[in-house]
Formats: sequence, structure tokens, C-alpha cells
Amino acid sequence: MKKITALVISILTALSMSSCFHEDKFGNTKEENFELLWKIMDEKYCFFEYKDIDWDDVYTRYKVRIQEDMPNEAFFTVLGEMLAELKDGHVNLYATHDIARYWKWYEDYPDNFNEQIHRDTYMGTDFKIAGGLRYKILEDNIGYVYYGNFSSGVGESNLDQVINTLSACNGIIIDVRNNGGGLLSNVEKIASRFFNEKTLVSYIMYKTGKGHNDFSKPYARYIEPSKRIRYQKNVVLLTNRRCYSATNDFVNAMKYAPNVTIIGDKTGGGSGLPFSSELPNGWSVRFSSSPMVNAEKEHIEFGIEPDIKVEMTGEDMQRGLDTIIERARQFLSESN
Repeated sequence: MKKITALVISILTALSMSSCFHEDKFGNTKEENFELLWKIMDEKYCFFEYKDIDWDDVYTRYKVRIQEDMPNEAFFTVLGEMLAELKDGHVNLYATHDIARYWKWYEDYPDNFNEQIHRDTYMGTDFKIAGGLRYKILEDNIGYVYYGNFSSGVGESNLDQVINTLSACNGIIIDVRNNGGGLLSNVEKIASRFFNEKTLVSYIMYKTGKGHNDFSKPYARYIEPSKRIRYQKNVVLLTNRRCYSATNDFVNAMKYAPNVTIIGDKTGGGSGLPFSSELPNGWSVRFSSSPMVNAEKEHIEFGIEPDIKVEMTGEDMQRGLDTIIERARQFLSESN
């Protein structure tokens, strides 16, 4: 795990050393801010070829919309619309008045999660809390763990406690629906409790030049088994379209763990390591800079399919039931 973290840090360092050479060459006119933003993305964004995006065509279409006397908010809107052409939830433009974002990776799909049903039918008020994890034993002796944000701290002792408590259960459900991501270190820490041997789970690359295909060799990423208590029974991982970024990475890693089955909807994706740069007018842009692919070197930028596709039904929701949780309980009961 420390090797993976060190690799990510070294990539970010390399990117930071090469990200500041533009700014002093551009003034603070709207045209120059536009030119610099387009150029930063042209040289640093990592998914042009995979997404088949003609960035030169984008330049032509948006350049004619830039006027020096246009209001700042209108200028911001045009730049945000240009960045939305990348169809990437890791791409944002930050200003003091707003943040341009692309959220269609989940907005155009069913929620497949209902907070009220989740609270009233499943979590209740008698759940336990271990760091960022909320967990309990359901009435059919199935362990249930909900993790809503990979930025929420999870210590090794937290994981020890959860696994020990749920060790007598007939399998566990790990629910990461609506988890928009966070820290890769938490991904690796949690996933290591479900592997018994060092396992290749993905590769990461970084830009080495200005060309859209100028990348380093792929660097392998492994999950190494934790030296502490590990879970050995069947696990079901629940997903929906709001599983993004680090959560997408976690789902990808868990696909290679023994005894793990993914149930729910396709994840939202987001497999580029994000980096940021600043424009002369003080606005900043975040973008995907280093692509991560799975162990077969296939892109997961647009999400990961579950092993068993399940969507919540209106009939179940009227009854206060979560179709995806109920399917997971059925799966674990039948597996024992």
C-alpha cells in the first residue's frame, strides 16, 4: 500500500513540475485566459483518444464565442460548457462565484438508492460507528456495512472491530452507493482486508509530453493482504451510478478479491488522477491527468459493470424495501 501511495505522490510531483510553464506567457484578457485553458487541457488532459474527442474542433467552436466585453459570468459559462465536452466528473472550473461541473455521469441515470428507506428499514438507530463505517447485523444474520465517503477516516483498529463483530455472520454486504470518492489510501486499506495474496488490480500512467498519446509505461498497482485480521466469507459489494473516483477504484480492486460479488448498477467511473492548474484571472481548473486502467489494461473511466445487475423497483420502494439490498441478502443466504 505504501508503494502505491508513493507512486501516486511521485506522479503528482512530476505533474506539478511541468504545469506552471504556461502562466507567465499569457496576459489576463479573456482571449488569453481562454487560450491558456484550452492549451492546458490540450497538453495535460489524459482521455482525448479514449473518448474520441476532437479538441481542435472544440477550440474552433468556442473561440468565436469569446468577446472581451462579455460579463465574467457569461465568460465563465462558455468555459464551463467547453470543459463539459470532455464528459468528465473530474473536470471543474473554479471561480469565486461558482464551480463549473459535469454531473451527467449520474444525473441521467436512476438513483438506485433511497436515503429514507435506507435509514428507516435497514440502518435504524442501533447501528455502530467505526470511523467512517456504519455497520450492524441484520435479522437474517447478514452483516451490513455502509461507507458513504472515502475521505472519511478509517483506522486499522476500526477495521479490526468491524470484521471481528461480523465474523460470525453468514457473509457481509458492503454498501458504497452514493459514495463519490475520496482518498486512495482508504481504498487500499479497506480492500487489503479481503485479499489473501498480493494481487494485481490496475495500472496507472502519466503524461510525458504534449501529445495526446504521450504517456509513460503502465505502472502496476497491487493490493497486498493486510497483516491484520482479514475477512474470509462471502462478500457482496453494492454499487450505483454515484460510485465515482476513489469508489470506482475500490470497486475495481474488489473485483479481483476472492469471494466478492458486485450487485447493483454500473458505477459512475472517474478513473483519471485529478490535478489542478491556475489561469491568469485567478480561476483554477481541475482535470484528469493520469489514467488508471484495470488489470487487463481496459479503461474504467466510464464505470464498472456489476456481476449481477439489479435496479430498485417502484413496487419495492412503496413497501419500504431496497431491491438491491434484498437481492444481496438473497444471494448470501443461497451461498451458504
